[in-house]
Amino acid sequence: MTLLHRLGLAALLCVVGGSAGAQRAWRVQDSYEVGPAVYVRALTVEASRGALWVGTSAGVHEVELAGGKLRSTFTRKEGLANEYVFAIGIDRQGHKWFGTNAGGASRYKDGQWKTFFPMHGLADYWIYSFAQQKNGDFWIGTWAGVNKVDGRTGRFSTYVKELVNEWVYGIAVDARDRVWFGTEGGVTLYDGKRWTSWTHKDGLGAPNSDQLPFSTNTGLGTRSRHDLTVGADGPGTYNPNYVFAILAARDGSVWAGTWGGGAARWDGRAWTNLTVADGLAGNIVYSIAQDDEGALWFGTNQGVSRWDGKAWQTFAVKDGLLERNVYALAVAPGGSVWAGTRKGVVRIAR
Repeated sequence: MTLLHRLGLAALLCVVGGSAGAQRAWRVQDSYEVGPAVYVRALTVEASRGALWVGTSAGVHEVELAGGKLRSTFTRKEGLANEYVFAIGIDRQGHKWFGTNAGGASRYKDGQWKTFFPMHGLADYWIYSFAQQKNGDFWIGTWAGVNKVDGRTGRFSTYVKELVNEWVYGIAVDARDRVWFGTEGGVTLYDGKRWTSWTHKDGLGAPNSDQLPFSTNTGLGTRSRHDLTVGADGPGTYNPNYVFAILAARDGSVWAGTWGGGAARWDGRAWTNLTVADGLAGNIVYSIAQDDEGALWFGTNQGVSRWDGKAWQTFAVKDGLLERNVYALAVAPGGSVWAGTRKGVVRIAR
């Protein structure tokens, strides 16, 4: 595991696209490396500690938000179940949850570790997302459905058949405390009583205007084939039902990042889609975040795009990204946006 290395690009970089004024002020200000072959898959801000948690394919880093100083690194030696970390969640008790690739979920607080496997009630060893409801119920997305950990009792429940697809990559809780799931087969909503699902047939994901080949990485094959880089570094592919990320926005809309179908928006009545034709950097959308001003950030296979509802600004490798595929995004207090790729993370700010 290499230490995060600060490059300090603020004086060297400029931004592209957009009009004068606020758009021109956003730029990549710092860059931090984690290793040339290491992927950053998860970014989570812990505001109370002034920390950014960075989940990679080689362990977890805790980084000081204010100055970028590396506070700690966790691997199996320290108690992590598996170094390949795809998700990081923080519950209301301050526990850090690390979802791993084939290693279950590891929970950490104040030097104490606990790892959960299927024998403890976890649905699967492959963990890809976390979210918590207002009542404390904690949701875990896996490759075999979702778990709900009861906020009072800690009891695990598993839901599979209720979902449109059992391979769950994203979870979001909206302002009405409803839970949204992004899966390899579409989007499912649980409102506390009913389960409702949508697929491409319902408008999720834009049409295949470029006539790209359909991705066969659908959740019906072997687990060894399920790597989120498949199709991203080679020729473009298309599977709009495949949802990498989901976000409940502050205006009540819900956003889903699809494989080849761009960013899909649910307004409560219908799905609409944003693609490269509208200004999005790439049509494979791995991550979505919303900044302090309400603007949406999309991590794609061709860089990061910021959209404020009217204007777009995109950041590519030439603008300071370490690599073009942006797998994780996080917004820090004060408005800085962190973006994770292979090789490391960058901080985008004004």
